[in-house]
Amino acid sequence: MPDHGGMSAHPHDALPIRLNVDDSDSPADVVDALFLGRFATGEQPFSHAVNIDRVRSGATLLPSQARVLRVARDDDRSATLAEGDGWTLLVSRWNRGADVTVTATSAELAATVLDEATDGAADEPEPQPENVTMGFWYVSPRRGPHRTTRQISAGTWDEVRPNYTAPVADAMDRLMKTTPEDISGRLLLLHGPPGTGKTSALRTLARSWRDWCQVDCVLDPERLFSDVGYLMDIAIGEDDATGKGRWRLLLLEDCDELIRGEAKHTAGQALSRLLNLTDGLLGQGRNVLVGVTTNEDLERLHPAVVRPGRCLARIEVGPLTRREAITWLGHEDGIGREGATLAELYALRRGTSPTALPEPRGDADAGLYL
Repeated sequence: MPDHGGMSAHPHDALPIRLNVDDSDSPADVVDALFLGRFATGEQPFSHAVNIDRVRSGATLLPSQARVLRVARDDDRSATLAEGDGWTLLVSRWNRGADVTVTATSAELAATVLDEATDGAADEPEPQPENVTMGFWYVSPRRGPHRTTRQISAGTWDEVRPNYTAPVADAMDRLMKTTPEDISGRLLLLHGPPGTGKTSALRTLARSWRDWCQVDCVLDPERLFSDVGYLMDIAIGEDDATGKGRWRLLLLEDCDELIRGEAKHTAGQALSRLLNLTDGLLGQGRNVLVGVTTNEDLERLHPAVVRPGRCLARIEVGPLTRREAITWLGHEDGIGREGATLAELYALRRGTSPTALPEPRGDADAGLYL
């Protein structure tokens, strides 16, 4: 073991473990291991870290007095190891984002070095009134459970209300006006055929609630309830920069298998964990709501999901009636006796057959019917 009394000349001299490296390891993996040396021995027992979603172009993420020891780059990541008097720093760059971690001989020094390294490094886009910050959770093969944020566009409820048939719009009126004082159940359930606007409604809900609720979308919900560690990370959440006490809404889209009445054993276990997050021990003390979208009919949903008192709202999102669809489109060409879904109406507006919808192209209408 190295002497803990002074600073080691090199981080590899301080590493108290044996590394077995094979062709599956990259140089960046070696840099990660070297970084841990002084922390592992106790020479630099304090660590501070920060994640930056979007790094400003030209930002080095290094303090002015940093001595660069190692730099490794591969297809999707770069790793830089640097040091200074009493501290060691690791910068891991991932696409536009970065993780910056500092170990030091004192907590104060670690915080100071981290602040200098990241000062002004975040690229913050100008806030737009029509945008709302949404989080996205996923499990990365290298980083484990991870949350990133994006600015998404969302219309006001007054703008998108005509996209929904009258009973749905009335139910949404109440939901859009919900405040923390109105919350009884913790589960929000939107169900109905594809293309009726469930996702569009959730984006607008994020805008309507943005003063008191952070909305996070889980990109891999099938993994969430089969991985207890992932579930705990999401249940605990991350500190919100706007202040304490904010609610969080976790969005799980297209969870038909999870909440279907005849769910298999594995899906049944996942369902139990979902319900535990909403009103069981896991959800106690957490201001967490769970929003689920499904294409299933209400009659096919598991009775535990739709029992009274569990749902904050349970809304069946269906197509517009024929009269509503004609009003929306401005003419009746292509509209059947049963009306039309929002997706079909956008296809008709573009002059495309509703049965062969185009891929969203990023224009003003794209994605609004999803």
